[in-house]
Amino acid sequence: MSRTLHAVLPGDVDDPATPSGGNHYDRRVLAGLAAAGWSVHEHPVPGGWPLPAPADRATLARVLGAVPDRAVVLLDGLVGCVVPEVLAPHADRLRLAVLVHLPLDHDAERAALHAAAAVVTTSAWTRRWLLDRYALPAGRVHVAAPGVDPAPPAVGSASGGRLLSVAAVTPLKGHDVLVDALAAVADRPWRCDCVGSLTRDPEFVERLRRRITDTGLAGRVRLTGPCTGPALDVAYAAADLLVLASRVETYGMVVTEALARGVPVLATATGGLPDTLGRAPNGTPPGLLVSPDDPAALAGALRRWLTDPELRTRLRRAARERRDTLHDWTTTTTALATALEGAA
Repeated sequence: MSRTLHAVLPGDVDDPATPSGGNHYDRRVLAGLAAAGWSVHEHPVPGGWPLPAPADRATLARVLGAVPDRAVVLLDGLVGCVVPEVLAPHADRLRLAVLVHLPLDHDAERAALHAAAAVVTTSAWTRRWLLDRYALPAGRVHVAAPGVDPAPPAVGSASGGRLLSVAAVTPLKGHDVLVDALAAVADRPWRCDCVGSLTRDPEFVERLRRRITDTGLAGRVRLTGPCTGPALDVAYAAADLLVLASRVETYGMVVTEALARGVPVLATATGGLPDTLGRAPNGTPPGLLVSPDDPAALAGALRRWLTDPELRTRLRRAARERRDTLHDWTTTTTALATALEGAA
């Protein structure tokens, strides 16, 4: 059956300077819905989301006001979760669904999600968090976990010293923790490429650059800036280990992108990351998990990886086996479509 969807997106959804997992997710599922027969109308809303100015709120109100009665509207959470006063007047007229990538944990978000006919999360962990924190009706909160594209397996080097971090360089992603951990294993041979936007928090990036220089890691830790498409494929193919030092993470799409190439993962045991890492069919985890915001724990895991060939062999085997259990974006689109049809 043909369906119509109005998608409200952050204005920078296609900005190549600020790629993000949320933006990539939005693009993939909207393309998937269109391919499945939905008529998708996009409404990018400029502004400083999730910290909108009054003019940004007014623009969103005009966009929603122009949508026909009873239409299904999917709002990216960066926009929809912070403006309950804009959503509420349309809650009876429209079929509102909010896509939550990362909970913001404030009263405005609670009110906005209660105004929605459906809430879609990108992980089971996020769904549990929202239900516990906001007391939302369970039947209105759905999961559409990200998919991943198949990719050729990475070869890997004998030393395991080619480290890769893929994340916007911000405090939330823990690059300061990563640099401190790398400084503690500077006696071992390795290099680390940090791929991700450098413009979301310029002051943090500048402090991080100074920290890299002060610890003698200049030339070994590279902040390469954003990287997408074939260039990102090349970075994954060259990696031995993905390192993700996030303080908070609801899913962690880069984890499955690494696993799709058989690359093991060292990540923090926060939010949805343990579920995303998962296990190979024989029960072996395809990587290592450490406590968040703990440079010593991260350094210890890095040292184990760099000094123990048997560990590297075991984790690489598990990552290759976990690779075969990942689902694609069609599964994600189907789950989202089901939630939207329920809202309608």
